[in-house]
Amino acid sequence: MSRHVLRLCVPVLFGGLAFGQHTIPHQNLAPFVPSPQPVVERMLEAAEVKPGETVYDLGCGDGRIVITAAQKFAANGVGVELSSRLVRQALNRIHELGLEKSVRIVQGDLLDVDISGADVVTLYLETLSNDKLRPKLEKSLKPGARVVSYEFKVRGWTPRLVEKVFAYNREHHIYVYRMGAVKK
Repeated sequence: MSRHVLRLCVPVLFGGLAFGQHTIPHQNLAPFVPSPQPVVERMLEAAEVKPGETVYDLGCGDGRIVITAAQKFAANGVGVELSSRLVRQALNRIHELGLEKSVRIVQGDLLDVDISGADVVTLYLETLSNDKLRPKLEKSLKPGARVVSYEFKVRGWTPRLVEKVFAYNREHHIYVYRMGAVKK
């Protein structure tokens, strides 16, 4: 899906979800668009994922980021996904690969899941969704935890690193933030 088309979809997904203090439960904060595998690997490298750390992918889709974190970085992975279809797909892949001890998938709203145990959080959400998630990240993550956002910045934070990756005939952007070093 092109970036232009993705932006056209976003207002439809976000329109009418929040009214003052009331929000509709289980918000779909982004459409599922698979991240290219070279970008996934570079995101985890840029986050400096170490063996034994815990990587959370918020809006994990088919689980490719947490699966890659376990396979290539010996990390533990927790994926959070709203779609039951994508959760089943991710769980099937985890089972096929024998990664049940190091990767788990939580079906639910990423705004409701406890992320305090994360060393790294990965995101592929639109800027408005990052805006909604930012207070939770600031409140929940320990100093030194890294947040890696694919394509969309976290407004109000200064990235520690910005990477450009060329994959599948286009340039992709990765923004890496370190908690304790971001502006609040």
